[in-house]
Amino acid sequence: MSSRAATKLVRVDANALPPEEIVFGTSVAMREVRQKAFKICRTSVPVLLIGDGGTGKEVLARWLHLHSAFSAGEFVKVNCAAIPGSLLESELFGHEKGAFTGAHIARPGRVERAHLGTLFLDEIGDLDSALQSKLLHFLQDGYFSRLGDQSSERMVDTRVICATSRRLEDEIAAGRFRADLFYRINVLKIEMPRLAQRREDIPFLAEHFRRLHMQQFDKDCEPFGPELLGYLQNLTWPGNLRELSNCIARYIVIGPESLAQREPVRPRPSAYPASSIPGDPISLKKLTKDAIREMERKAIVEALRANHWNRRKAAEALKISYRAMIYKIRDAGLIIRRPAARKPQTLASQS
Repeated sequence: MSSRAATKLVRVDANALPPEEIVFGTSVAMREVRQKAFKICRTSVPVLLIGDGGTGKEVLARWLHLHSAFSAGEFVKVNCAAIPGSLLESELFGHEKGAFTGAHIARPGRVERAHLGTLFLDEIGDLDSALQSKLLHFLQDGYFSRLGDQSSERMVDTRVICATSRRLEDEIAAGRFRADLFYRINVLKIEMPRLAQRREDIPFLAEHFRRLHMQQFDKDCEPFGPELLGYLQNLTWPGNLRELSNCIARYIVIGPESLAQREPVRPRPSAYPASSIPGDPISLKKLTKDAIREMERKAIVEALRANHWNRRKAAEALKISYRAMIYKIRDAGLIIRRPAARKPQTLASQS
């Protein structure tokens, strides 16, 4: 990996949507997401996006906004978990002059900013009970009052999209979330799969993040080879897309050594595997073979890391032939087929 002499941080538009091939991928797990998104994007009914943190809920919300009848308006995000409850009501609905200490002027809230646009309520499961009641009233008819205004109501026309990483049914059972609000926002629901459920998309996502972070950090980075992509596909990614993006950013800034602490995830043989047939003896030969294969896999990964994923140099370091190295890489599951030429060209042209 080479870098320009003068490394600098370049501001990249965080709100810019990636190409649809990146938003939806090509995996089976994302097929249902794509189908639902295309069906509901032109409607005005509320949408609930559920899934773990970092699975791309906000990106999908922005895609729905840009493909809706409200795309001419503003996309207004409210992070319900990041804003303290004492301030969130004012942030959402605005306030009048003198509504509280420090309110020297009247100020519109984010709901008003979203008029004829989209209001995105992220982590709505963290909303406190008092605000849940006021939000429910707003969602029912579009009317609301600014904080400190007891004499008049205002009305806006906006598309509402909510997102949460919590299981709201459990929050309702625990008394922390209103059932009537849940039924109001849960008209159309899309569940975002974890990155581990869409491993086929990782090569294209890694390429997208490589281009993005090269621009952000103003550094060059060679396209990832099949061994490195296969290695990335075998990781767990509990942080999902966000973790993958951060991993690629570290790789570009620091280099291959940034992956030194990561271990590929593969089914590992138990030390004492249970026999499928009661009384069937455990095969010592199979245990030995599995243990040797696992040790070889670890040695190959370490050699590839140490030699910047160069297969020939790794083979020389392990004192085996290049042909044997290729066979063992494939046998260890650390290589994938190169994607068809058509798709990388499409991504390159749209990045």
